[in-house]
Amino acid sequence: MTGTTYHLKDNYAPVADELIAFDLPVTGAIPPELTGWYLRNGPNPRTETRHWFLGDGMLHGVRLENGRAEWYRNRWVRTGSFDAPLPPGPGGNRDLRDSTANTHIVNHAGKTLALVETALPYEVTTDLETVGPHDFDGKLTTPMTAHPKICPETGELHFFGYAREQPYLTYHRADAHGVLRLSRPVEVSGPTMMHDFALTSRHVVFLDLPLVFVPGSAGMPYSWDPDYPARIGLLRRNDPQGTVHWFPIDPCYVFHTLNAHEAGDEVVLYAVRYGHLWWEGHEGVPGTLWRWRIDTRTGAVHEEQLDDRDCEFPRIDDRLAGLDARYGHVTSGTSLIRYDLHTGSAAEHAFGPDRTPGEAVFASPQWLITYVYDRTRDASDLVILDATAPSAAPVATVALPVRVPEGFHGNWIADS
Repeated sequence: MTGTTYHLKDNYAPVADELIAFDLPVTGAIPPELTGWYLRNGPNPRTETRHWFLGDGMLHGVRLENGRAEWYRNRWVRTGSFDAPLPPGPGGNRDLRDSTANTHIVNHAGKTLALVETALPYEVTTDLETVGPHDFDGKLTTPMTAHPKICPETGELHFFGYAREQPYLTYHRADAHGVLRLSRPVEVSGPTMMHDFALTSRHVVFLDLPLVFVPGSAGMPYSWDPDYPARIGLLRRNDPQGTVHWFPIDPCYVFHTLNAHEAGDEVVLYAVRYGHLWWEGHEGVPGTLWRWRIDTRTGAVHEEQLDDRDCEFPRIDDRLAGLDARYGHVTSGTSLIRYDLHTGSAAEHAFGPDRTPGEAVFASPQWLITYVYDRTRDASDLVILDATAPSAAPVATVALPVRVPEGFHGNWIADS
């Protein structure tokens, strides 16, 4: 593989082989109640790609059971287009099985799904073998976002799909059993790249932002449009076919939301905000944690930066999605930062100058799990932290025999 782009070098560089290793060495003690799988997705291009986002998806997993790290394995997601592009579908549209499946992995209604926002989800096993595309028994006819939300109260799966042609945005809802019950178009200003959204106990929160599709682009086919209005949309969950109410905000881009919740007449949204993105002739800007307060009675929106540290991969305990979760955390350089969203305070876990964490996820209300790249041995560890004492030393470190390249998102899937 040739080329000098960043995603082909250092720990962004792909790994060549699919491996499995058993009985991994552990420093410290794995909490015995952690029985399940930590699975993470990310691009691992087999050929040189124009952009990191376009690489083939590879899953990296570790199985924990009874205080032991039973195995590590990695597998490409074998999508319909893994070996060769699929022909166009009906009407000349791209076949939605044509997928890199490289962004996220979630579990809902007994199915584990590898996701990328431009295609159908792909079902995989917890051993990381590909089952095949999942279209909700033929009911899903749009792509599926890589960031669906599971309501902790109803078990429903909320998601959307965006497209380069009308309808540009479609909102979907599946019940707790995985049956797709709702699909409806949402009117937006144009072919915007909507990567994430949010959920509260009463609303679905959409982000219509100025990153739009540009045909014929040599790299990523989206670029900044300073004339495209930025706005937040609210749809009442108890009226899913009703009107989406839009609220103008300052121009920005959001890859990832942290959470949203109701506060009286207000909807409160937390997300990592960029002042702009992929704007030709303008330097890149860092993403930082912000809060929006949307007054549903008056229409006023208050926007507030909460920290000036560059960060990404915001996560809460997903059992509190859409509720007033007190704690959330982000990845920032060689550290994880935990925010107390009620007091505004922050605590940091610094891994050290030669150790770089990825996204960390809650395995339970107490335990955080992440992969950490150790530059000194050019390999990675699975690290377990006490979420209630994030500055403390790790409770367990599992040494992996290989490097886990920089990637995107993952989840803990418990046996229960």
